[in-house]
Formats: sequence, C-alpha cells, structure tokens
Amino acid sequence: MSISKSVKNNMIAGSYIRKMFEEGIALKKVHGDANVFDLSIGNPIVEPPESFNRELHQLVNHPQPGMHRHMEDPGYVSTRLAIAAQLSSKTGVKFRQEDIVMAFGAAGAVNVAFKTLLNPGEEVISFTPNYFEYENYAENHGGVVKYIPADRDLNPDLEALSATITSNTKAVVINSPNNPTGHVYTTRTLQGVAEVVLRRSAELKHRVYIISDDVYSTLYFGQGACPRMVQYYPHTIVVTSYSKDLSLPGERIGYLAVHPQCEDAADVVKGLVYANQVLGFINPPASMQNAVRNLQNSSVDIEIYRLKRDFLYHNLTEMGYSIVKPLGAFYMFPSSPNPDDEVFVQELKQLLVLTVPGHVFKAPGYFRMSYCVDDRVIEGSLKGFKTAIAKYK
Repeated sequence: MSISKSVKNNMIAGSYIRKMFEEGIALKKVHGDANVFDLSIGNPIVEPPESFNRELHQLVNHPQPGMHRHMEDPGYVSTRLAIAAQLSSKTGVKFRQEDIVMAFGAAGAVNVAFKTLLNPGEEVISFTPNYFEYENYAENHGGVVKYIPADRDLNPDLEALSATITSNTKAVVINSPNNPTGHVYTTRTLQGVAEVVLRRSAELKHRVYIISDDVYSTLYFGQGACPRMVQYYPHTIVVTSYSKDLSLPGERIGYLAVHPQCEDAADVVKGLVYANQVLGFINPPASMQNAVRNLQNSSVDIEIYRLKRDFLYHNLTEMGYSIVKPLGAFYMFPSSPNPDDEVFVQELKQLLVLTVPGHVFKAPGYFRMSYCVDDRVIEGSLKGFKTAIAKYK
C-alpha cells in the first residue's frame, strides 16, 4: 500500500461531505444548476462586509514597507492588541496581546492546540454530535478522542463527562454554537461543564484544559452576547477564525487565545508558537492579519442567517420533521424519519436535495443541512423534503 493505513481509513469517513459536494456538481451537469439543491457543505455565500473591502483597498493602495515579510512569531503585535481588546470587551476576561497567537484558521488553531498539549495516547473528550475532524486532528498528534453523546436537547451529559475524565484526559473540546446542530450552550450549561472539569482536575491532581471552538460565536441569534466557555473556566484555550463572522473561509486566518489565568499560561503560549512553527504554519498570512486588525467589531449581517433559519425551520416542522431549533451558526440537524440516516439522505439525493447523514458527526438517526446558501436553494429544496417524509407518515 502506497499510503498509510490511517490516512486511507480516515479518507473514507472524512471525505463524505466533500463527496456530497462533488456529487452535487455532477448532478447539476445532468439536471441543471437550478434543479439541484445542495445543503451539504458549510461554505457561506454571504459576501464579506464592505468594511473588509475597504481594508483591502487601503492595503493595496497604501502599501507599507515590509508588509509581506515574516513578522513576530505569534503574529503582528498590533493585530493581537486589537483582538485582546475585543475579547476583553466581549467576555469580561482581561486578555493581553501576549495571550494571543495568530493561526491558519480555526482548523489550524485546533491542530496547534493539540500539538501543544497532547502526549502520545492522551485523551480529548468531545460531545457528539461534533465536528468530525476533531478525531483526525487529535490523531495527528498522537491523541485519542473519547465521545460523549449529548442528551435529546443536544446538551452535554455532565454525569457522563465526570465519569469519562481520567488521569489520561488532557482536554475537553467545547463547540458552541455547534457544528452540526447550531445548538448553543447556555451560561448554566457552560458553568456546569466548568464545575465538573474543575472538580475532576482537583480530585485527580491533574490539570484538564478546555479547548473552546468559538468559530460561530458571532453568529448567535439569542439576546446579548453569545455565552462563551472562557468566561467560566480559567484553563481555557479559545480557538476561532474569521471564516464565519467575516465570511472569509478561503483566507485561512484565525487565532488562539489563552486565558490569562490559565495554569502555566506563558508556557502554553510558548508551546502554541512553537507548534505553529513545527507544523509548517510559521506565520499566518500577513495581508489577512493586517486586513482584520481593524475589523474586530465587524461581521456579516446575521439577520440574513436568522431569516433563512426561521423560514427553513417553519417549513420543515410543518411537514413533520423533528428539530431542536438552532440558536446560532448556519446549520440545522433534524431527526431522520428513517432511523437509518444514510438511507434517508440517499432518498433525498434521489429528489436532488443534498444533505449529510448524522453518523458522520457521530450522531446516527439525524441529518445535517447547511442553510448558508441562496434563498433559491432553500426554497427549491422544500418539495424534496416534503416528498421524502411523506412515505414515513
């Protein structure tokens, strides 16, 4: 075999969403673009805010000497200062620029965090449904993921969390708003997770970190600011990017933020910087670091996503689909009318509606749809959804 067994095996599961995307392209060639309704991939069609375009124009029209060279290893001080100020304002935690490390998007940031924390065989706990790449990212660095299914309301099982944390546990990953469900953990839930992890850390005399994947925290439909784990647990490492709030997934720009009260915070930051280097990231794109510096309080219009969510949720529940209404992100995670979610997703595909089965996210019996698409796609998909569920009534 020319490639490793682990890569070959992981390619099968990890490529499912990309496979659906490619099948959508093939179906469009046969049936026409207007007749295929692809809700399979979270690739937002909303354009970046105009403020981002202004920053790009400023960089292009008024270039500064050295703006395309390597910079300080953690990233530009000015950009990290701006991020620290915004994070402090949003969370109430007093971040400093030295707590921030720039990263190649949230995916790069998670890999850097795992590389920094994990010894071979150490465990990361993740609640399911979850972002399916966590397992691959942990495996990249010798780690193992332990899964805890959420309850029927998509909230963490705190008793299971307590029982799963052992002296071999290095970190717990929290993703809220969540991919694939759009679910948002309440303040009470996050406090409960923090209390369990603090208690078990004390009992085991072993520090367990929380990695908070906050990539969708700006896309929040509730009142006020989105509750965030870093507000309740001092040993938190935030990983995030500008892919969703500024609609820049292709630019691969994000950061890590270490809670200033984190145990050995300075060493953790040094480890993140080193991991950035040895993973080959070196410095995230200089142009993007300059571009996002002044955009810490900018975002796409989240009302666009709220309206899409409301329209889709109303129509699907009217048809009989069971859904926990998402409070953030741009995903919906209905129960599959057929317990075999793979079969149901294939039935939808026959009706030219593309979704992703829940088993990809360690949650069989559900399916995911991404509504970060044109309204035409959402509206056009309704006929297929109605036809598909009719046989199960």
